[in-house]
Amino acid sequence: MSARFFKVAAVYFVIAIILGIVMGIRHDFSLASVHAHLNLLGWVSMALFGTIYHLYPAAGSSKLATIHFWLHNLGVPVMQGGITLVMLTENGVFTAFAIIGSLVVVLGGILFAVNVFKHVKAEFLVLKKFA
Repeated sequence: MSARFFKVAAVYFVIAIILGIVMGIRHDFSLASVHAHLNLLGWVSMALFGTIYHLYPAAGSSKLATIHFWLHNLGVPVMQGGITLVMLTENGVFTAFAIIGSLVVVLGGILFAVNVFKHVKAEFLVLKKFA
């Protein structure tokens, strides 16, 4: 599961970079919050999830990790697409997409937290340090 998170994180990283460059070229930073969320929820969070799931294989191989992966990867694009469309069109109807996507991401985050508390043990860190 960690490899999937790393690969998708790299995709979000590239998308965020391209959006940042386009905003800079156009001198239009109205989508700065989308750029920031793509970096934080896409690139950084996904890379951290991948790292944690790599360090703790029991967490990474669990059903919770799989569900978390899909919820996060469905929620982020829906949320960011909704925010982008609201900002570009000034049409509040797209706010529903941002809200729904956000709720899906939150649900995935809750499952991630449950997975961490269930599978990440302090003993592993101590043993890993001295191995």
